Amino acid sequence: MSSAIQTSARTPLPEGEEAGSVPTTRGEGEATRKPTARDPYFDNAKYLAILLVVMGHVWPAVIEGSRATRGLYMLVYTFHMPVFILVSGYLSRSFTGRPDQLKRLLTGVVVPYVVFEVAYTLFTRWGTDTFRPISLLHPTYLMWFLIALFIWRLTTPFWHVVRWPLATSLVIATLASVTPAIGGTLEMSRVLQFLPFFVLGLRMKPEHFVFLRRRAVRIASVLVFAAAVPLLYWLTPTLYLSWFYRSQSVQEMGVDVWRGLFIAGILFVCTLVLTAAFLSLVPGSRRWFTTLGAGTICGYVLHGFVIRGLSYLGLFEDNPWLATAPGRVVVTLGALVAMTLLCTPLVRKALKWVTEPEMAWAFRKDAPAKRA
Repeated sequence: MSSAIQTSARTPLPEGEEAGSVPTTRGEGEATRKPTARDPYFDNAKYLAILLVVMGHVWPAVIEGSRATRGLYMLVYTFHMPVFILVSGYLSRSFTGRPDQLKRLLTGVVVPYVVFEVAYTLFTRWGTDTFRPISLLHPTYLMWFLIALFIWRLTTPFWHVVRWPLATSLVIATLASVTPAIGGTLEMSRVLQFLPFFVLGLRMKPEHFVFLRRRAVRIASVLVFAAAVPLLYWLTPTLYLSWFYRSQSVQEMGVDVWRGLFIAGILFVCTLVLTAAFLSLVPGSRRWFTTLGAGTICGYVLHGFVIRGLSYLGLFEDNPWLATAPGRVVVTLGALVAMTLLCTPLVRKALKWVTEPEMAWAFRKDAPAKRA
């Protein structure tokens, strides 16, 4: 969980469209931007979603023996990354491949990917005392999202010209779910299976988010989550966790194609409903945590070191109490506090050299301002 989401209303990763700025036109369509007030809604959504990410990553350490925790884990994994992906798509609507946009894509996505992919690989070697080769083609741990966002955003101009973009992305995702040969290179199975959520975000308009925040929709969203919790608790013994990762084909999960497509289709619909419900419940006004939404990229790339580091040091194995109900509560609260601290402006400033580098030296000064 690379997408979702950084700028003045930035997603954890830089988007094609600056939230907090609006395009204006002059001359022959040359785009300029002038600052406007930030929309706190997206910052709120990013912060709340990143909390779900850390819960989804820490719970496996204490999930054994708890059906309730397993059910909540499945609930979180049903929609937390689709939320980031959809918001990333929405904030990428103006991406056309202009030189300035490509520069931001390289500095805000590719550079963090390369740096932290190498860092996680070396960290894994240290923690497991095993050799893992450095390979930018096989993302380590949570780095898959950054490379996925890079690929999705590069395809944005294509989705602007295709007649039926969402239907086309669904066909691609369906084919990916039944094609074992795709393999793990660049996590292409995940990239393609999650693609429809990015395209859906591209197609959304501000009025869609206004609709989601209507009182009636919010009430319905509360009922959706109230029903989802017991439903997933009931289904936990029969559902494989791998269905929620979308990193394998249905054949690799031991299911025949037609049954697998049916399950994948049901999961897709449930994901859409829960994603909409989550976005409906996100507050639209400024809250104490709104500012933290701009630092979610820091929380995303750093929290893996914290969780895996504690695991490498034997914290969870040596303390069986953490796998009890009170222990799981403590672990969850600790993870939420840690993620909140990692999203603070102080951390964002300290990490700016790698998450938002200028790198003027790396680009031509005579690059064309726009495409011919």
